[in-house]
Amino acid sequence: MADVTSKSNVFYRGPLRKAYPTMDRGEGIYLFDDEGNRYIDAKGGIAVVNVGYGVKEIVNAIAEQAEKLSYAFTIQFTTRAQEELAGKLAEFSPEGLDKVWFSLSGTEANETAIKIARQYHLETGNSTKYKVISTWNSYHGHTLGSLSLSGKVSWRKPYTPYLINFPHIFPANCYRCYYGQEYPGCDIFCAYELERVIKQEDPDYVSAVIMEPIIAGTAGVVIPPPEYFTIIRSICDRHNVVMIVDEVFTGIGRTGRNFAIDHWNVIPDVIATAKGIAGGYMPLGATVIHRKIYDAIYEGSGQFVHGITFSGHPVACAAGVATLQYLEEHNLIERSARMGDYFLEKLSVLREIPMVGDIRGKGLLMGIEFVADRKTKAPFAREVDISRKVTSKAFEKGLIVQPGFGGIDGTLGDHILLAPPFIIQESEIDKAVEILEVTCKEVETSL
Repeated sequence: MADVTSKSNVFYRGPLRKAYPTMDRGEGIYLFDDEGNRYIDAKGGIAVVNVGYGVKEIVNAIAEQAEKLSYAFTIQFTTRAQEELAGKLAEFSPEGLDKVWFSLSGTEANETAIKIARQYHLETGNSTKYKVISTWNSYHGHTLGSLSLSGKVSWRKPYTPYLINFPHIFPANCYRCYYGQEYPGCDIFCAYELERVIKQEDPDYVSAVIMEPIIAGTAGVVIPPPEYFTIIRSICDRHNVVMIVDEVFTGIGRTGRNFAIDHWNVIPDVIATAKGIAGGYMPLGATVIHRKIYDAIYEGSGQFVHGITFSGHPVACAAGVATLQYLEEHNLIERSARMGDYFLEKLSVLREIPMVGDIRGKGLLMGIEFVADRKTKAPFAREVDISRKVTSKAFEKGLIVQPGFGGIDGTLGDHILLAPPFIIQESEIDKAVEILEVTCKEVETSL
């Protein structure tokens, strides 16, 4: 265990005044620490580990590529690994999205997306278009550009002086409608709010809208009503606004479809994705671009002014190819949908626990929201830190889940996130739910 009194030179990513368990190895859906304890990784790293730990085919592909060619500067060269992965991602993507820009993270993929949108408007004679509209409670990354897009207030606050003042709208959240409406009588007011804001900002200045099809980490898997993205698509078309979907969390089968946007049969202009492309074996991100966007740049200046040193890294791309092949060969995306239905059904037992306000999900991406009062949906006070209490107790019992807070207004609201590897078995789901049930009851009793 590493803590603040250790001699570690690591600047830890999470809270500094805590002990960090040292994970030693992974196998299937399990992690093992350096003391030999085994844990069910029910969050898949953080929605990254889709094919499981220790897949030899991917490890071998990485080793073979590293031995053959470890790096190529893609502003001068291409590689077979990059070409093959781009082709695979085009096959996975909605019709028309067949050009891929590679990076190493979801943050970079989102930054690339908004720059591509800007470049598109420059190429098509709409140089005043630069504003990007996103939603509150969203998360698109922690660099200054992506944080400007993100809508989690507590994460934005320390860096507010550096952020671009992009407009935000409230997300579609039927459990906690920000407009005081109830579905379906609401006429999907939340979607049409986008058009109001575009007009308010002036369509001549609005470049793009970026949205997570399902708001995952920051809001606990908030799923929009069925009509939502069809309306968003039509609004973007009316005002020449590039529609970007952030599929960093949801892409590559996590929700039981190739991409979450596929659930609504909507074709965006740009998809940003990352986590699941290489299954956690290598860092890898991608921005998938519709042919009409690419053609405007190709036929215009012929260059996208952007650069990432490790873009198209051959070893990372080789890991991506092997991961996507493994997903296909073992029908793991279909399995994600099937196991997700089973998991969600089993989680219904938690509805008997008063502090469990809502349980929601698609595929193997699920969220559980906690409330102090189920009838009024009143949240717990922030200092109660209920999600971390649940996470900590679950970990003690051998289950890893992801805590989250701020899903209501950026500060209030507690939830946990579940995103296990697609290879999880029914018996393992049963064990995870058993641990969660005991954990939630113990936490509630202690309040």
